[in-house]
Amino acid sequence: MKICISCDSTCDIPKDLVEKYDIHLMPITVMLGSEEHHDGIDITAEDVFKYVEKTNELAKTSAVNVYEYSEYFKKLKEKYDAIIHFSLSFAILSTGNNAKIASKEYENVYVIDTKSLSSGSGLLALSCIDKIKEGKDIKTIIKEIEQETNKVQASFLLNTLRFLHKGGRCSSIALLGANFLKIKPRISLVDGKMQVTKKYMGNIENALLKYCDDLLEEVKPNLKRVFVTYSSPVEPTRTILLKKLKDYGFDEVLESSACATISTHCGPKTLGVLYIAK
Repeated sequence: MKICISCDSTCDIPKDLVEKYDIHLMPITVMLGSEEHHDGIDITAEDVFKYVEKTNELAKTSAVNVYEYSEYFKKLKEKYDAIIHFSLSFAILSTGNNAKIASKEYENVYVIDTKSLSSGSGLLALSCIDKIKEGKDIKTIIKEIEQETNKVQASFLLNTLRFLHKGGRCSSIALLGANFLKIKPRISLVDGKMQVTKKYMGNIENALLKYCDDLLEEVKPNLKRVFVTYSSPVEPTRTILLKKLKDYGFDEVLESSACATISTHCGPKTLGVLYIAK
């Protein structure tokens, strides 16, 4: 059986791996004012940040609708016997539910609610590819992947609450307090929803190192692979973290730039360490 691996553009899998494993991406729409862009095709995180600085307005994202997914799956089914599509958490955006509805029009099209975002979804897609290589049948693969959705450690440390505030996800009082105290919140995916699970004080460089140490202590990882994903690189901390994770014993340490959709809400100098727990 020829299986297609498909993801929302929010999966933040590096382009070289997308090409290597023939992963298909469905782009989320990102609006800069009245201009419509397609994530991963004609817009980047840097474009979003420049737009916000210039206009003081937040970019907006739009879910892929049922018809668009239906046409997307129809085209893929011409080449593949089955499709496994990895969606951004259903609790965050309606894209996943729309994909699920569209999938019912076709046989052997499976939509996975990753309960995650960014490279958290990407981890599941890469795990699926591992299982295909091992020769597992599609029913077993789907069952195992759905179990793994509860094991993904997906979190990010934000340098600023400004973008969450603009998006209506943070009060003005919280923003003022965070700026005054130099608080860096850790945003984690819990049951598919974003929650503040810890707060760090001080500059972003020191906070990131403490954040990584805390994660590895709190959630013991499966050492198969780990992602370091960022909206914009924080140097030299990024390099230090990559070495730290390699020294920790991960077989595969991947780094990735967050897409425009993710960066719209988290802002610059956001960095996450993501892996599947034991």
